[in-house]
Amino acid sequence: MRTVIISGANNGLGYACAKELALNKDIYLVLACRNNQKATKVVEKLKHLSKNNQVEAIGLDLASLRSVRQFEAEFAQKNLPPLGMIVCNAGVQFIQRREYTEDGWETTFAVNHLGHFLLVNLLLKHLKPPGRIIFVSSDTHDPNKITGMPAPNFQDPNLLAQPELDPTLKDKSISDIGRLAYTTSKLCNILCAYELSRRLEKQGFSTEEEPITVNVFTPGLMPGTGLAQDYPPLTKMVWDYILPLFTFVPKINSTQKSGRALARLVEDPLLRTVTGKYFSGLNMISSSVESYDVEKAQQLWDKSVELVGLSKDELIVQ
Repeated sequence: MRTVIISGANNGLGYACAKELALNKDIYLVLACRNNQKATKVVEKLKHLSKNNQVEAIGLDLASLRSVRQFEAEFAQKNLPPLGMIVCNAGVQFIQRREYTEDGWETTFAVNHLGHFLLVNLLLKHLKPPGRIIFVSSDTHDPNKITGMPAPNFQDPNLLAQPELDPTLKDKSISDIGRLAYTTSKLCNILCAYELSRRLEKQGFSTEEEPITVNVFTPGLMPGTGLAQDYPPLTKMVWDYILPLFTFVPKINSTQKSGRALARLVEDPLLRTVTGKYFSGLNMISSSVESYDVEKAQQLWDKSVELVGLSKDELIVQ
């Protein structure tokens, strides 16, 4: 039996994935969620639906580096099956206001990238091969795809964490800044995943015999999730209630369909050694040209270590 941690598993894609994985009696599920009350209800619901009691929740607020460290400490104290998989799924988007975390970082970048970056690095010492790490990204990271979102604006991660210092954003609206923050954070997910995959292999932590793989998943256009929480009322209604009725359209995916595809990346034995890849649903495809930029990935990694306050003693991969 292996433990699987899923962030943001109390609704949307995370819940749909957890619902699939709960059917596997060889998996012990840990739902890492910010809202403990909702998470407790989801745990009971999953136990009832799956007839499987191997599910629990541990509080995790990715907007708080302190909470991420508390999560790892609580996880370490529990006598759970060996950690086998980490699914970095939770995400936020703000387009009507600029939000900052208790650590002083812009919330979209902090939750979507920095929180998961710290979480994975702290959990690496618990991860036992064959292990898998999956980052949930978005096609909006790719300017060559028509998504209705602006192209990412990757630059010095210090400016991504503190966009008020970025002179290039001075004349942009709060809505445009929010959308840029989101697409850029999704690019950061991929840069981080590919860089972690390279470092694990280069430093001998992942081998053919005992792999620790790192891959990226995009659900495509998947309405009906909590991602629209900061949308204007009409747009939010369309996203939450109208678009989910059109999942018969090839380009629109239900959370159930995407959840099954994400669960496959966790379970499929054929993917045991596949690493550093980008999956759209069930298909392995190429991510954006920029996402393969090794220099940008290294810059993001090194600056992220500083921003989240990881010490050399805490870093498994250097």
